[in-house]
Amino acid sequence: MSTIQLGELPQEALLNKYKRAGAYTDCYFMDVQRLVRHAEYVEAFYTSAVFKVERLILSLLLSKPSSDLQAKQLACGEVTNFAAWSVEGRTGNQLLLCDFLGRTRSWLMSASTEGRSSTTTRFYFGSAVIPKNKSASGQASYGLAFHALSRFHDIYSRTLLRAALSKQSMASGGPIG
Repeated sequence: MSTIQLGELPQEALLNKYKRAGAYTDCYFMDVQRLVRHAEYVEAFYTSAVFKVERLILSLLLSKPSSDLQAKQLACGEVTNFAAWSVEGRTGNQLLLCDFLGRTRSWLMSASTEGRSSTTTRFYFGSAVIPKNKSASGQASYGLAFHALSRFHDIYSRTLLRAALSKQSMASGGPIG
């Protein structure tokens, strides 16, 4: 399986409006040598074993339950709420979710390119964190927890993306990669 990289948001990314507004944003991506539909990626992401742990925690601690069926409905555009998130934006190849507190955003995007002998799909996963406040000079303040958890966020983001791309449901030929 290819490596997950940290890079810049694509120009068309729905998450860019938060970057322009001064929020923290990140963008992880990974390429696979196969065509995978965006809905398959979204469903695989939110039904991966790793994300199911997060769903369980949200259900137990915040009374925000979710199911694999709801994840599939989210992926297909049939619902606008999923666990602790609501759909803020959607295109044919992107999904932008807002958490119930309005402080974070979660973004998924896929982009395929066809070559002579193969098709490559690039999968993106990114987040935005809205600053707690800004100084008069425009300097964003995120709080101690944000800085304390930054390394965990990096590892967790990479783990989530890898788990989604490893799911059997992403393609009939087995896990992607």
